[in-house]
Amino acid sequence: MMTGLLDYTAGDSLLHRLNPVTKLVLSFGLCASCFLSGNILLILGIIVLNLLASALSGIAGRSLRILRSLAKLSALLFVVQIFFVREGRVLLRFPADIYITDTGLLFSLLFVCRLIAATMPLTLMLSVTRMSDLSNALNRYFRIPYKYTFVLTTAIRFVPLFADEMAAIIDAQVARGLDFDTRNVFKKLRLLIPLCVPLLISSVRRIEGGAISAELRGFNFRGPDSGYKRYPPGPGDAAAFLALALVIAASVLIP
Repeated sequence: MMTGLLDYTAGDSLLHRLNPVTKLVLSFGLCASCFLSGNILLILGIIVLNLLASALSGIAGRSLRILRSLAKLSALLFVVQIFFVREGRVLLRFPADIYITDTGLLFSLLFVCRLIAATMPLTLMLSVTRMSDLSNALNRYFRIPYKYTFVLTTAIRFVPLFADEMAAIIDAQVARGLDFDTRNVFKKLRLLIPLCVPLLISSVRRIEGGAISAELRGFNFRGPDSGYKRYPPGPGDAAAFLALALVIAASVLIP
């Protein structure tokens, strides 16, 4: 289940106090740095930087769970990817003309490191930023219409809710005797497809209730100056932009 992985965690750390726009730019800047650099050690350093920032923000346990989940996915992608790169010196050869090259090994390592390093800043940003603050800041500073920012933040907020709803439906079916403990992927998929119907029905009900609630609160009349909260930049925001500039410069300059 995804409960707790995308939820906001209250706190008073430096990251919590940053402007929501600063946190958004910081997370996307770190993601971009992973693709600007081809140095695996630098990308691993970005992963370590994310873990340190998570520890300072009091969400180290959550970041380690995310890292563990990403590592499992990356291991699968690594195994698949390593056999598709045919260039380079052959390191290991298997029957049926299947082999591993040094170029394929380095490319696959770089691929999975980028995947992990580019995903963690976004999850960290979502963990230390209220969705309402992010929506208001995008609407105020970037003049993005509030209905678009509302759709974005609502979609992020509903991901763990739908995951919990699906888990509850599966538990209910298991209690009725349905066997989900199978290693056959196709059989499990065949069992899951019918469960999408009750999930869709509950999702429509939840979305309809949210739409009615938003209309009653004057959703269509909201503008950039409707929010009462202000997000003045501070010294922490300047330090964050300076650190981001150094990371980006290192990504570009270090071969």
